[in-house]
Amino acid sequence: MMIPRVQNRELIVGGLILEFIELVFDFFIHLDKYIGDIIANYGVWTYLILFVVIFAETGFVVTPFLPGDSLIFAVGTFAATGVIDVWILYILLIAAAVLGDTVNYEIGRYIGPRAFSKEIRFLNHENLLKTQRFYERHGGKTIIIARFLPIIRTFAPFVAGIGSMKYLRFLSFNIIGAFLWVTIALCAGYFFGNLPVVRDNFTLVIFAIIGISAIPAVSAYLKNIWDKRVAKKVESNEG
Repeated sequence: MMIPRVQNRELIVGGLILEFIELVFDFFIHLDKYIGDIIANYGVWTYLILFVVIFAETGFVVTPFLPGDSLIFAVGTFAATGVIDVWILYILLIAAAVLGDTVNYEIGRYIGPRAFSKEIRFLNHENLLKTQRFYERHGGKTIIIARFLPIIRTFAPFVAGIGSMKYLRFLSFNIIGAFLWVTIALCAGYFFGNLPVVRDNFTLVIFAIIGISAIPAVSAYLKNIWDKRVAKKVESNEG
């Protein structure tokens, strides 16, 4: 009698997950429409809504699916028309990005030592030391570059916290990265988002931004796989 209940529960959960994915996908492909509706319906509260989205996208490892570059680009196009103040937007988005990464870093710093102290196969002390050494050598550029990589930018500050990267060093690169990220994405939307070719193909432009942002991460992943195969082949030949 318990099996049908379990199956029904799994079907319900699966259905909810699919609905959520459809909602997120619909939000991405109609980003301009949703932002327009938010501005029209919520007025000055739009600033808070945008702040929360960017803060959550960078601040919590469980929300990497939220729009980042594409959202900033899209609101830049609306700021160019005067319906939303570009300078207030600029300051708030930088603040949201900096605070989000800072919270993520603190969560990683709090969780890290506790997680690695447990007997978990992939979370051993040696891996913690490797993470710490990596962020000592490459932490600064990692925090800045990760800003422009969807999903990775959500995990980079968390891992920096786990790796015990010095806070003031992290904060300085966090601010630089947030400034560059918001400036480039917002200016791109502000100056180019209302060009006829962009406006008429807005959905394609949003997907292009997402795709271009993902290229470095995909390239690094493929390179890592290739390097491992080459190393394994060399080992087998030597053996």
